Amino acid sequence: MIMRIATQNTFDRGLSTLQKRQGDMAEMQEKLTSGKRVARASDDPAAAARAERAMVADLRAKADQRSLDASRNAILQAESALGDSGELLQQAREFMLSAGNASYTDIERDGLSKAISGLRSQLLSIANRGDGAGSYLFGGQGASQPPFIDTPSGVQFRGDSGASVTAGSQPLPLTVDGGSTWLQAPDPDTAANTLSIFNVLDRLVTELATPNRTNEQITQGVAEGVKDLDAVSNHLLSARSYLGETLNRTDAVEVRISQQALMAAAERSAAEDLDMVEAVSDFQSQQTGYDAALKAYSMVQRLSLFDYISG
Repeated sequence: MIMRIATQNTFDRGLSTLQKRQGDMAEMQEKLTSGKRVARASDDPAAAARAERAMVADLRAKADQRSLDASRNAILQAESALGDSGELLQQAREFMLSAGNASYTDIERDGLSKAISGLRSQLLSIANRGDGAGSYLFGGQGASQPPFIDTPSGVQFRGDSGASVTAGSQPLPLTVDGGSTWLQAPDPDTAANTLSIFNVLDRLVTELATPNRTNEQITQGVAEGVKDLDAVSNHLLSARSYLGETLNRTDAVEVRISQQALMAAAERSAAEDLDMVEAVSDFQSQQTGYDAALKAYSMVQRLSLFDYISG
């Protein structure tokens, strides 16, 4: 049986080969431009799935980092606020020690009383300090208004006890439990956590403003006042130390988040990035093959019977 290959069939096959090689070159050129081996899921479904999982892990790490930054900012502000409060309480302690001077008059002690009252106002302002993002540092689990209110019976906490935390995979505090921090220091007389910083200062203000007391009464009042001031100061110092430990924990968490982000980026790169050296070599080979096919096709075009007869 004799098989005849028509001239048109030869032309079509040559043209189809050229078009395929040209398409392969265009696809490789697109990959070289983007630097991606997998531009579409159809290029390599398995690799595309790996890249998608790595991208999700990277986005999760970035979200955790944003949460960590918010927590660290809030903790730094709260730690600074407690540091300011400690300095104010130290000033109140010095005023109380001065009030124990037997040479002081009732007028001078009344002046110290007014000074301590001013310190109390500053402390209340610190307790109601905002975080710059619409919330309050000592608002507990959330407060849309200043968490501490001054009432005739003393300062009251109207926030929710506890602390709000970030919603990421690494829960970190965004606020501090204001009630336990400011109103529940250990009472040195009863050992119960019922000593309010503001109540202590209120008692000192009243005591120093009271005239005509004996030296024994003054000495006893100063001793008790200093003892209570030391108790609330130590309580604030413990709260500040806890925030310092939390900051150390955020540093450790940040290292883990950075490692997760790095691993996700490496996994995604391994799944979809292009080996540029290999790709350039492949492109050059395809270009050489395309040139050879183009020359072969031009030669086949001259093999027509009509060209042979007319020649």
